Amino acid sequence: MQRALPRLGFEGIADVRQGKRFELEVEGPVDDAALARIHEIAETFLANTVIEDFSVKVEVGEGADASAVKAES
Repeated sequence: MQRALPRLGFEGIADVRQGKRFELEVEGPVDDAALARIHEIAETFLANTVIEDFSVKVEVGEGADASAVKAES
């Protein structure tokens, strides 16, 4: 999945983990542009919006610029 995102035009995602939820590790700061891109990824690639809703939660990890974004459906 992580390798598919750049092919689909979604850049700046350093890591993707899937379990009960998807966790995306973002390269750089999580600003409004990054959040908009993450919403687009969740809406078009991670969630089946016909039958699922999703929410986005931002957590700041270790290090000055480390952020993890959780998209839950």
